[in-house]
Amino acid sequence: MKIRDLDLSPSPINLQHQAAGLPPVEDIVTHPGDHPVLRIAMWAAVSVLVSLLGVIAWRLFFGDNGGHSGWELIEGALTSPTFWSAVAVGFVAQVIDGALGMAYGISATTFLLTAGATPAAASASVHIAEVFTTGLSGISHVKLGNVNKSLFVRLLVPGILGAILGAVLVTQFDGKVLKPFISAYLLLMGLYILRKAWRKHIGRKEPKHVGKLALLGGFVDAAGGGGWGPVVTTNLIGAGGDPRTTIGSVNFAEFFLTLSSATSFILLAGEPSTWMMVAGLVFGGMFAAPFAALLCKRMAPRTLMSIVGVLITLISVFNIYKALH
Repeated sequence: MKIRDLDLSPSPINLQHQAAGLPPVEDIVTHPGDHPVLRIAMWAAVSVLVSLLGVIAWRLFFGDNGGHSGWELIEGALTSPTFWSAVAVGFVAQVIDGALGMAYGISATTFLLTAGATPAAASASVHIAEVFTTGLSGISHVKLGNVNKSLFVRLLVPGILGAILGAVLVTQFDGKVLKPFISAYLLLMGLYILRKAWRKHIGRKEPKHVGKLALLGGFVDAAGGGGWGPVVTTNLIGAGGDPRTTIGSVNFAEFFLTLSSATSFILLAGEPSTWMMVAGLVFGGMFAAPFAALLCKRMAPRTLMSIVGVLITLISVFNIYKALH
């Protein structure tokens, strides 16, 4: 016999149940971030981030840095306009990505390509930076109750497999050839979401084909330097998924697939030479992640759907324009 762990606090859901003469809900309903699976995943993310920061600190102060001390490298970064430009890009991109579930990779990759990085180096650099930003963003979403455990689990393994395949592809040839076709498809999806957002009734239903979508999203993201959010978030919301928990779940799953693709890039192509820009993207993104998760929690579903629709439409039009010129 199952013993129910009831939440007896005066939460909004319990107040609604009380008014309707229904019993209190289980604690896992009002505190979704306390689910055992999400707790394990969250602490795994915390452990990975702490370990990576320790490795970076060790290499900075005790590794071979070409005759420069760690403090000299830090001082050089803090006085570099390139570093602070990357900080600004990382902050803005993470606010958008954490609140809306997309656009970090696209924004950061465009910045690095403009700065002269090759497509493979830009994609590798963005994914290394995203390990930190998506980790903190995902942890924030879990703590704020924005993650749906079932959706997160369904996204996880296919997304990781797609990311590894995409990393292998982009180190062999330029994965940007896929972008015009993906952009055209996403343009239609953006318009579809806008249409659904302004209906009188926004229906909610369980999304289908999540695994296939995650596989495609992970592949496109690693191969093209961005696309997990636009492909996965856009389709899930367009199919009727709840915007808040969809964005939170997609963001948290992104940490694990980003970790996989970043590891694949380092093993296949070595560490990128754009370390100063990577550091700037990380620095700006980590400050923005908790704020973006809170913004996602507070915005109304119709507002979230409208902003997602407008954003994905504009990004797709811009990418199609670039592909044709």
